[in-house]
Amino acid sequence: MIPAQFEYEMAGSVQEAIDLLGSREDAKLLAGGHSLIPAMKLRIARPGTLVDIGRIGELSYIREDGDAIAIGSLTRHHDVATSDVLRDRCGIMSFAAGEIGDPQVRHRGTIGGSVAHGDPASDMPGVLLTLDAEFVVVGPGGERRIPAADFFTGVFETALGEQDVLTEIRVKPLSGGWAYLKFARRKQDWATVGVAAVVSNGGANVGLVSMGGTPLRAKAVEEALAGGADPATAAEKADDGTEPSSDVAGSADYRRHLARVLTRRALEEALGG
Repeated sequence: MIPAQFEYEMAGSVQEAIDLLGSREDAKLLAGGHSLIPAMKLRIARPGTLVDIGRIGELSYIREDGDAIAIGSLTRHHDVATSDVLRDRCGIMSFAAGEIGDPQVRHRGTIGGSVAHGDPASDMPGVLLTLDAEFVVVGPGGERRIPAADFFTGVFETALGEQDVLTEIRVKPLSGGWAYLKFARRKQDWATVGVAAVVSNGGANVGLVSMGGTPLRAKAVEEALAGGADPATAAEKADDGTEPSSDVAGSADYRRHLARVLTRRALEEALGG
């Protein structure tokens, strides 16, 4: 299909993007375009103006910053997948980025665009929620930081305001094992279900992709593990509190089954079993 008519503006800086968002009706940011443009073609999204921030070069980087790893919001998925810093210090991020779409998508799509789009079937939001990531946002009132747990608010909805620009993603280096497993009908498809697991100091964070209206944490699994349950027993609680949809990729019951299976496998892999 063809998108509805829209105006186009290119921003040369974060501040210019903020100003343009405030001066145009129904304006949306455009980064890599691999999240927004398909929605526009289906007319799920009908922005009045696209504000292109894709050429703001200072938003593309991966570097260690104190006790965290900072990733600029315009960093391409390919660069996340091939980053030596992330491979060495937070391997689940580089691995998950390598699972996104196909090479064309990874060379064009950005981590910030994926996060800001808020798609519950997207790989990276679920992984970042599992990592307790922090998102740096700049708006008319200045800079603020939003924990991943507070960022994803609904289907394609986030805590970003109408004039906010996501500028950076911050994660802590990992000290233990990790795994990210997803099931999809084809290699380049969105996950029918995805599970991220990060273990350290006897505890575990477990995140779920495509099991509700937002990325989710499998709190019942985490609590069971903290109480001494083995991975197989804990994984039986993976679908507690979830609301998976039924669609062409699978029924809700099928997704619940997948969540339990993939959670067990992810925990065993992360624990070295």
